[in-house]
Amino acid sequence: MSVRRLAEENVQPASFAFSKDNAAWAKATIKKYPKGREQSAVIPLLMRAQEQDGWVTRAAIESVADMLGMPYIRVLEVATFYTQFQLKPVGTRAHVQVCGTTPCMLRGSEDLINLCKKRIHPEPLTPNEAGTLSWEEVECQGTCVNAPMVMIFKDTYEDLTVPQLEYIIDRFDAGNGSDVKPGPQIDRIYSAPVGGPTTLLAPEKKPAVARAKKAGGEAAVSVPPSYAARPKTDAPETDPTLKTPATAKAESAANDKIAGDTKAEGGVAAKPAAAAAKPSLEDKNRPAGIERPATPDDLKLISGVGPKIEGTLQELGIFTYAQVAGWKKTEREWVDGYLNFKGRIERDDWVKQAKALAKGGEAEYIKVFGKKPR
Repeated sequence: MSVRRLAEENVQPASFAFSKDNAAWAKATIKKYPKGREQSAVIPLLMRAQEQDGWVTRAAIESVADMLGMPYIRVLEVATFYTQFQLKPVGTRAHVQVCGTTPCMLRGSEDLINLCKKRIHPEPLTPNEAGTLSWEEVECQGTCVNAPMVMIFKDTYEDLTVPQLEYIIDRFDAGNGSDVKPGPQIDRIYSAPVGGPTTLLAPEKKPAVARAKKAGGEAAVSVPPSYAARPKTDAPETDPTLKTPATAKAESAANDKIAGDTKAEGGVAAKPAAAAAKPSLEDKNRPAGIERPATPDDLKLISGVGPKIEGTLQELGIFTYAQVAGWKKTEREWVDGYLNFKGRIERDDWVKQAKALAKGGEAEYIKVFGKKPR
């Protein structure tokens, strides 16, 4: 299954063409896809070619590729990837696909495979002498609850025994496959229990509600308590006397005048603290700048420095790794505040990165940090 190749040249037909009806269907199918996305029709067209000829030939692959404007290799990749496409001639009347995965195996699929070897051919994907039957083992077909099962063309036959599968094969070999009803081959409907439903057979009886008696002996109407299932709480949000915009707009305005630190307490929320002022360019802690050298260092190699930050640093006269490596604590704090980094320079350790880059470039950086810069 891992290596799928086209059939030998001696069995490949010289050409391929869709029948009149299939050609009209193919054109309509291609039109379902947006312009420029017509190649998405490759799988349905290959399936229709297989249904017409019984298997996917080299000529069919090339014909579909021409219809969709695709390179031949792209359509070949699709045909060889999906196991639903038969790349060699198979039985003309039935190709039996036996599920061999765990649920079916536990329910007897190995016996079904042995029957296929005996009744059709010892080797999978090899037609019998008459060319009417072939078989193969496949992965899960999605009817695990009705295991074991086989698929013939597009129909599944489930809950099989060896005699049942032998009967099905005989009917198809005689050209009377339509006599066999697809689906479960035992007394069940689809995946329902064998023999029919076993639960919920009768409508559920509602229990009678006990009614209290009045003093005079008459039955009283059962009325649930008005606060049934309501949680008991003393939270102010559940206070029925509290006026809200949903119940009383005018009265709720008085709630805003109640003193408190937050709106939840009835007051006005505190204003956010003002952002810290940007340090002055005349500050004594500003790092000393230099004239722009002929070849500035690539400060973007320092983790945390992008093109925009590099441009800002250069405006401040910072062009080399050596300058950054020599920053003192007060200078780092000034740059951090100027860039509004909130401690990022210390977290990313710009100084250590710059020292490594200044000492030996990328090689020294890798030696120190174990990875390439940025």
